[in-house]
Amino acid sequence: MAGNDWINSYLEAILDVGPGIDASKSSKSSLLLRERGRFSPTRYFVEEVITGFDETDLHRSWVKASSTRSPQERNTRMENMCWRIWNLARTKKQIEGEEAQRMAKRRLERERGRREATADMSEDLSEGEKGDVVSDISAHGDSTRGRLPRISSVDVMNTLSNVFKERKIYIVLISLHGLIRGENMELGRDSDTGGQVKYVVELARALGMMPGVYRVDLLTRQVSASDVDWSYGEPTEMLTPFGNEGYIHEMGESSGSYIVRIPFGPRDKYVPKELLWPHIPEFVDGALNHIIQMSKVLGEQIGSGEPVWPIAIHGHYADAGDSAALLSGALNVPMIFTGHSLGRDKLEQLLKQGRQSREEINSLYKIMRRIEAEELSIDASEVIITSTRQEIDEQWSLYDGFDVKLERKLRARIKRNVSCYGRFMPRMVVIPPGMEFHHIVPHDGDIDGETDGSEDTPASPDPPIWSEIMRFFSNPRKPMILALARPDPKKNITTLVKAFGECKPLRELANLTLIMGNREGIDEMSSTNASVLLSILKLIDKYDLYGQVAYPKHHKQSDVPDIYRLAAKTKGVFINPAFIEPFGLTLIEAAAHGLPMVATKNGGPVDIHRVLDNGLLVDPHNQQDIANALLKLVADKQLWARCRQNGLKNIHLFSWPEHCKTYLSRIASCKPRQPQWKRNDDGFENSESDSPGDSLRDIQDISLNLRLSMDGDKNEGSANLDKALDLDENASMKSKLENAVFSWSKGGRDSQKAVSSEKTDQSAGLNRFPALRRRKHIFVIAVDSDSISDILEVIKMVFEAAGEEKSSGSVGFILSTSMTISEISSLLISGGLNATEFDAFICNSGGELYYLSPNSEDMLSPSGLPFVVDLDYHQHIEYRWGGEGLRKTLVRWAVDKKGENEEQIVTQDEERSTKYCYAFKVENPSLIPHVKELRKQMRIQALRCHVLYCQNGSKLHVIPVLASRSQALRYLYIRWGVDLSNMVVFAGEGGDTDYEGLLGGVHKSVILKGVCCSTRLPQPQSSMSYPLQDVVPFDSPNIVQTNEECSSDEIQVALRKLGVINN
Repeated sequence: MAGNDWINSYLEAILDVGPGIDASKSSKSSLLLRERGRFSPTRYFVEEVITGFDETDLHRSWVKASSTRSPQERNTRMENMCWRIWNLARTKKQIEGEEAQRMAKRRLERERGRREATADMSEDLSEGEKGDVVSDISAHGDSTRGRLPRISSVDVMNTLSNVFKERKIYIVLISLHGLIRGENMELGRDSDTGGQVKYVVELARALGMMPGVYRVDLLTRQVSASDVDWSYGEPTEMLTPFGNEGYIHEMGESSGSYIVRIPFGPRDKYVPKELLWPHIPEFVDGALNHIIQMSKVLGEQIGSGEPVWPIAIHGHYADAGDSAALLSGALNVPMIFTGHSLGRDKLEQLLKQGRQSREEINSLYKIMRRIEAEELSIDASEVIITSTRQEIDEQWSLYDGFDVKLERKLRARIKRNVSCYGRFMPRMVVIPPGMEFHHIVPHDGDIDGETDGSEDTPASPDPPIWSEIMRFFSNPRKPMILALARPDPKKNITTLVKAFGECKPLRELANLTLIMGNREGIDEMSSTNASVLLSILKLIDKYDLYGQVAYPKHHKQSDVPDIYRLAAKTKGVFINPAFIEPFGLTLIEAAAHGLPMVATKNGGPVDIHRVLDNGLLVDPHNQQDIANALLKLVADKQLWARCRQNGLKNIHLFSWPEHCKTYLSRIASCKPRQPQWKRNDDGFENSESDSPGDSLRDIQDISLNLRLSMDGDKNEGSANLDKALDLDENASMKSKLENAVFSWSKGGRDSQKAVSSEKTDQSAGLNRFPALRRRKHIFVIAVDSDSISDILEVIKMVFEAAGEEKSSGSVGFILSTSMTISEISSLLISGGLNATEFDAFICNSGGELYYLSPNSEDMLSPSGLPFVVDLDYHQHIEYRWGGEGLRKTLVRWAVDKKGENEEQIVTQDEERSTKYCYAFKVENPSLIPHVKELRKQMRIQALRCHVLYCQNGSKLHVIPVLASRSQALRYLYIRWGVDLSNMVVFAGEGGDTDYEGLLGGVHKSVILKGVCCSTRLPQPQSSMSYPLQDVVPFDSPNIVQTNEECSSDEIQVALRKLGVINN
């Protein structure tokens, strides 16, 4: 196997021992060899052990063994290595068996989920429709025939440009990890600063040059560490446009493309991506603030005073996908996602190596947190952009939330205009990365450069890298076969060298150039890369390829275009022989310089070849196939010229303008969404007439789409809170209340009639905002417990700790809980507390948001609950809410979920269910499945929702996918301008499934020691399959834990540490 050629010398050494190997000739021979009798070491190691392993640590052991002079000690070390490799092979088989069982279980689950989803959706289809064949519809809604799906019509593009030009759109891109700047990118500085950095910067730059795109913001992390350049600490950097192609039709004060760096995480430290997860909520809050402020600025410039919200938020990689999902939910704008590389695929590859267990992989790479972020991105995204179809079919298909077959069924139903019963699937779209070609000028001259210059315009001197390469060749005029890849086993360079070495006609016609990165010495390379390079050097010696193969030690990034030019001038060929190539950007770069290609038939090159038609595809495992393809292109000059011409003719399809046209067309296909509510005053600044003592009960205008409700909008068939009320009487009361609200919103109150119309307008503008936003601090009580007394005790302690701040009105209170509004009312009454102490109530785990009624004396509900529900919040969270289709699936699941004695484990709780929160009672908490299993079941059926256990696992809530208690706090910021940094969240040591979301962000958190210990993680109903430390920054200065058992004095001490109170 490639990468393990050092084993050859190892095996030779074992065989060279001679008598020591033969059990009949030596009593000290290997026990392993004696047990196996007639044993072939070569066959055993190659066929049973080596294949599929990266034997880096064994290679180090072999180096030590081979340097041992004593034959006896050397043989002992060899025998020890035999046992180690045998044990490794056994471990590999065990892991393979476990993975096979897991994959079989996954296939059964997916098939069952697909059948159930199909059965649900077949209820309203005729027999003819049920039998319709949908195989002609691709998994992405496009025909699978022909080339890559592209919009190439000039008329369509012109129309699209005109539409966007009129709209002057704003786009937000997010890429969090690595070091990002517009110029002199430090690509390869570390594993986080690679191709993705270049891609997102060039995408932002290119989008900013498109007609109709007014502004593009690329949000990333601000890094002010001493070990990185100062430029990464600059808050904003404008990206200069490509060349002078004149794409910008209209300039404005804030137009163009910008890198915006948001501070989050440790301010003075560069943090690798695996350690960024706990700080994601802090980024989301900072990005939310930037977007809101920028939307207001753009509104003044191009929006006629109305905020200009982003048309889409595009996350790149899992960490940015998680952030984009939260921002998309908070702002109610469409989300787009690009994975770049996927966690499940990486996990599969690492497990196949057999070197690490699942737990070890998760500890090192935080892989389970990454996978959950990618699943959430599937839930939230309108469009997922991939580079190749292979990425869709072989990588995204590994995820619970995406199923190619089910997606086809949903797409077919959408085309028939048939209901999907609350099921949603993101649209997978193949848009290859763009390139900038304006600086590339293909040359037609040969190696002597006859056509490059004349007497009047002499040719420029050859680039230095040319001489560095050509010094290897005895005949530099021969066509050059160029490979540009790291010395990695996956790149399959050794097979290429074997194919070249064993094909005499090819050696006679061409030279081979291997650009394998930069190196100082082989000993300083990683063991894997070093073993590949050593194998190549041995093959060069074996086939006597001196004077025919170049392998320079150094080259700069700026030398790469010159290397392509040199290969083209010699009428050479570019080859990518990788076993699997996700995309193949080097193939596009080579084609732009006029180089035909030979490429692997596995992965992205298939799509590239379909578009460019500029070469041949080969089986990377077949060296004869590789040699024949290279020989055919080098020997047949007409074929070479035709492939070159095809590549140059079609390369514009991979340009950034073409990429952006397709990109914008996909955005245009998304249903427009943005924050929407009725409000005349957009300013957040305080007025002198505003009193800190005001609360939401002082709102003078409830034309804010708020409606009186006793428990939110009930589902059809749900029981009313007051069963004694007659339905007709209830409807009549509701009608009267709505009429009163309407009359009030028209300014019909007697107290307002006496005021002049001018003063009425002014006061209306001031009083449309609740005083919640004018509080100095907001205390959010989010203690999760199934004990009423515990919750009341915490509320009273927090009130007491607030002291004078509460009395003066500078501190407001929000109760955030899984209870319904009626349960909250009963709770407060039982504890002797007044509801007017609170400014807002986040109920049903974030599924409902209530305020106190603005006229609690005159407009009480029949059951005595003077609350109003924020219907704007409902519109904000209803994205992809499955509604009745989801409810039916959940009810069926609850009925089917039974214990060993056929008892119900979960039952429907109609009393507590609302339109945006389906509630279930957990009858036996010890038998309930892990919450991740429930989420997986919903995702497999394409049902997008947020499943969580609450009240110590006694209740199960299902709410919209982007709804949560933490998201409700962000909504209050967007809706009312409540500063998140002025919020203090009080939580226990454990809590509901959404507990982790309450502790991160720019708000402050107080963890009350001794509270909710019974709900502390981990439990079956707790959060996901990763430690809480992976997602909560416990070392953050914004998180403080009380030192002793919770008391009002301890809470005051914590508040002083946070700087909230001074005494």
